[in-house]
Amino acid sequence: MQYNSSGFYSYSNAKKPVDFKKYKKWIVVAAVALVVLIGVLTCFYTVDDKQQAVVTTFGKVTDVTDAGLHFKLPFGIQKAHKVDVNVYQKIELGYTTDENGNTYTNTSESTMITGDYNIVNVDFYVEYKISDPVQYLYASTSPELILRNLIQSQVRNVVGSSSVDSVLTDGKENIQMQVKELVTEILAEYDIGLTLVDVRIQDAEPPTKEVIEAFKAVETAKQTAEAVVNEAKAYENAQVPNAEAQADKLLQNAQYLKQKRINEAAEAVAMFEAMYAEYMENPDITRARMYYEAIAKILPGVKIYINTGDGNAVDMLLPLESLVGGN
Repeated sequence: MQYNSSGFYSYSNAKKPVDFKKYKKWIVVAAVALVVLIGVLTCFYTVDDKQQAVVTTFGKVTDVTDAGLHFKLPFGIQKAHKVDVNVYQKIELGYTTDENGNTYTNTSESTMITGDYNIVNVDFYVEYKISDPVQYLYASTSPELILRNLIQSQVRNVVGSSSVDSVLTDGKENIQMQVKELVTEILAEYDIGLTLVDVRIQDAEPPTKEVIEAFKAVETAKQTAEAVVNEAKAYENAQVPNAEAQADKLLQNAQYLKQKRINEAAEAVAMFEAMYAEYMENPDITRARMYYEAIAKILPGVKIYINTGDGNAVDMLLPLESLVGGN
């Protein structure tokens, strides 16, 4: 600091004002470089193998891209909306499951009335996926809510036309099929980009413990009846071969006896024909022999003497057995 001629202090090292004019070019260059960098960084996007991307140009859909690296115009001219199309998503009706796996009942959704005016609690597990990403994004404002309400409506419709026995016991599979068919048909009409994959009944039970115990008893009785029927069929399958073998044995014995009788009859006929032939050649001798044989059968153990000559001498008599007994 020094005094000047007027007696005042003067600053020889005072700061000079900044001249922004000479930095203007560099500022412009930096701004352009930043814009170009932002544009380059926003020109590319990646789609994984579970997704599809819907590309819009000034808000209008212009393309749908699959998995891979893709280019789009920067600065909001084109936008890529990624949608999970190859992922099964779920809807729980009648219950909710938290992150820890704990389940909570929602009676407002699960309580239903059957076709025979009984109250039941039915929980459904539904799987769906996005089939058309464009329709999913732009055909409706909340496609999941539409699907949920649709499924709940058709579930009540089908359960309301079914008996309580079928809902609680052996009709679950049929109910699931009916609900899936009805929802699939209506989804095709709505065309909101969703496809129903599966509908399953997680649980079905009456609302009171007494009724639950009664239905458990009925189910146990049915299972017992099925077990008894299966045991009876097993016994039948074991006994039928034995019975068939016994029947076959009896048939074979009958065939044997039949053939034996036929053979005996044929033998008797042959003997009669032989005797008849002898009779035709010597009728008197044959007739006498037949007479002696008949007497021997009628009077067994009695000795009869036959006079073989014209006189009455005893030595002229012969015992009957000498004629017929020893041939």
